[in-house]
Amino acid sequence: MSFWAGKKILITGGAGFLGSHLVTELAMRGVTLSQLRVPRSRDLDLRKWEGCVEAVRDQDLVIHLAAKVGGIGFNRNNPATLFYDNAIMGIQLIEAARLEGVEKCVIVGTVCAYPKFTPVPFSEDDLWNGYPEETNAPYGLAKKMLLVQSQAYRRQYGFSSIYLLPVNLYGPGDNFDPESSHVIPALIRKFVEAVDEGRNSVEVWGTGAASREFIYVKDAARGIAMATEQYDGSEPVNIGAGMEIRISDLVKLIAELTGFSGKIIWDATKPDGQPRRCLDVARAEREFGFRARKEFAEGLAETIQWFQARKSRQ
Repeated sequence: MSFWAGKKILITGGAGFLGSHLVTELAMRGVTLSQLRVPRSRDLDLRKWEGCVEAVRDQDLVIHLAAKVGGIGFNRNNPATLFYDNAIMGIQLIEAARLEGVEKCVIVGTVCAYPKFTPVPFSEDDLWNGYPEETNAPYGLAKKMLLVQSQAYRRQYGFSSIYLLPVNLYGPGDNFDPESSHVIPALIRKFVEAVDEGRNSVEVWGTGAASREFIYVKDAARGIAMATEQYDGSEPVNIGAGMEIRISDLVKLIAELTGFSGKIIWDATKPDGQPRRCLDVARAEREFGFRARKEFAEGLAETIQWFQARKSRQ
C-alpha cells in the first residue's frame, strides 16, 4: 500500500474490461478514486498528441491499457485501423509521459506479438524469432513496437517503463458484441442464444484443432498491479495462467456449462488463427511473485452466469 500512497495514477482504458477490474484491484490496495485519472475515449482521443499531453499532466504513474481490439474476424476486416490506432496511441503516450516526468510507465502489450510458430510454452526470449500469425499481425506488431520504444527510452533517457504480455483474457464484463468479441465471449453468446431459442445446432469457426491459454481478468489485473509495484526491468514479462486448452475442448465445455446438447458444426473455411498459445509464466513468478489463481472451469461458469444475468435484464 505504501507504494501507491499519494501517487496520481493514469489508467488509459480504465473504463474497459480489464481496466475496470484493475481499478477494483487498486482500490483493494488502498488507492482512492481521487488518485485515479480514467479518461474516456469520447473525452480524450489518445490518437492525437494533445490528448496524450492532457492525459499524463501531473501524473506519477501511467498504466496503458487502452487498445483497439477484436477477434479474428475483426482483425481480418480492420488491419490498418488496428495497426494505426494502437501504434499511435502508445508511441505518443510514452513520449508525453517522458516529457511530463512520469515516474513509471506500465505498457500492457499482447500475446499476438509472438511469432506464429513459437515453441510452446512461449518464452519471452522467443518474442523476436519470427513473424506473428497473419490475421492479427498488424495489431500484434503495433503493440510490439511499444516494447522497442520502452527499452530505447530506458537506455537513452533512463525512463522507467515496463512491458507486460497478457494472454487472452476472459471473465465477467467481457465484450460480447458478435462483431468484435474474442473467442470465449463469442462462443458463450452463441451457445446461450441457441439454448434460449431452442436451436439444435451451433456453427463454430475453424477446425477446433488450435489451442489457447486464457487468464481470468481479475487474475490479470492483480498481475499488472504486482508488476507495477515490484518490477522495474527492461525485459518483457508474460502474464498468464500456464494452462492450454484445445478450442474443440473449450467448445464442448461451454456447451456443457450452458446446457446445450445439440450438434456442433465446424466451419473449416474460417481460420483457426495461431496454432497454439501457452505462456511460460516463470519470469512473472520469479520477478514479482505472480501466479494465477482462478480455476478455468469455475471462471468460465462465472462468466456465463454474468452474461445470462445481463441478457435477462435486456
